[in-house]
Amino acid sequence: MPKPLDRSLMLPAALAAGLLAGAFVGWLAGGHIATGVALVAIAEIVLLLTRIRHQARLMMTTSPTVTSLQHDRFMTRSRRIASSLRDLRSAAGSLPDAVVLLDNEQHVRWFNHAAEELLGLRRPQDRGAHLDERLSTTELATWLQEGAREPLNDVAAPGHPNRHINVTLLPFGRRQRLLLARDISHLTRLEQIRRDFVANVSHELRTPLTVIHGYLELIDPEDVPELAPVLNEMRAQSKRMGQIVEDLLTLSRLETQEHVQDERVPMTPLLATLRKEAEALSQGRHQVTLEATADVDLLGSPKDLHSALSNLVSNAVRYTPTGGRIVIRWRRTADGAVYSVTDTGYGIPASHLARLTERFYRVSSSRSRESGGTGLGLSIVKHVLNLHQARLDIQSEPGQGSTFSCWFNNQRLLVPGDPE
Repeated sequence: MPKPLDRSLMLPAALAAGLLAGAFVGWLAGGHIATGVALVAIAEIVLLLTRIRHQARLMMTTSPTVTSLQHDRFMTRSRRIASSLRDLRSAAGSLPDAVVLLDNEQHVRWFNHAAEELLGLRRPQDRGAHLDERLSTTELATWLQEGAREPLNDVAAPGHPNRHINVTLLPFGRRQRLLLARDISHLTRLEQIRRDFVANVSHELRTPLTVIHGYLELIDPEDVPELAPVLNEMRAQSKRMGQIVEDLLTLSRLETQEHVQDERVPMTPLLATLRKEAEALSQGRHQVTLEATADVDLLGSPKDLHSALSNLVSNAVRYTPTGGRIVIRWRRTADGAVYSVTDTGYGIPASHLARLTERFYRVSSSRSRESGGTGLGLSIVKHVLNLHQARLDIQSEPGQGSTFSCWFNNQRLLVPGDPE
């Protein structure tokens, strides 16, 4: 028969089990093991403090005829709880992620050592300080003042400008908040290395592919009928590789570009051009309709916007079977305007929607190759819209078609004919 667990060990065992559970939940939530442990550790600290306070009240309210044995038990239990509290506080203080405990008015109640390094907080002068005032010259202050509803990604660390962090503000306990900051400098460096590599390789491939395609164009398949199928396939593949290189160069430029040179983009002629491009690509296989009810122009880069909006039209033509319908819309909304392309094509399963804007991501590889797509179009669309403070929304249902919408805010709209 197993020996029952000593009551004196139950509390440490429960605390350890809680930390393990927090690590497991953090791992399930995307590998954030340290964050999960930090949240559980701080919750256990609050729980232990509450328990000590409750026991102290009981001691004060009980009759003065407390036996020496009861007093010794209480003191032993208090020392054990204090020891566990010190261990938990030490563990939270040693986490690599910055952890800051705030009250409801964003006053700093506690922070660990990583917060000193990443956020520039100092003991003891910053205890009780207002966090957004303490970080008044940084992006974090604006983010906190605006409510910090969404995580803040890839910003300079206030305490270490050469490092980059992701910051999240979470509700915690009763009217408290927990600010977590993770150092992502190594990920930023790897991403920059990847961008440089792609850009350099694309530049190096452009010239030889142009030469190869040029020589293939000089050879007339009619002069060598037995090689005509091979030559046609080589021409098609060299053209496709050239398009991939051009898209990679465009994507590399957009990723390193921080803003666009704003110009007026007249939407009436642009929409007419997009419709003509769709009809030319379709070659009469689809019914193409234009519905433009928004009498406004856009402010931005004409070349980039044409590239992005045209990409959505060409995708609709490529992935819609013969006899299908494609509708291009430009309409006003309560807070701006939306450009959308609706088709009656194959549709996209919901499990793929979140990854459609990734490089080279394909729902169906065979269908994409047959249609001539490079797998980079939607990634280019996303980056162009980001530079114009717009967003891409995708609605699709298998067998029913898809709608790709570009939402622009009022700051990007211009009244036609208005010089301002």
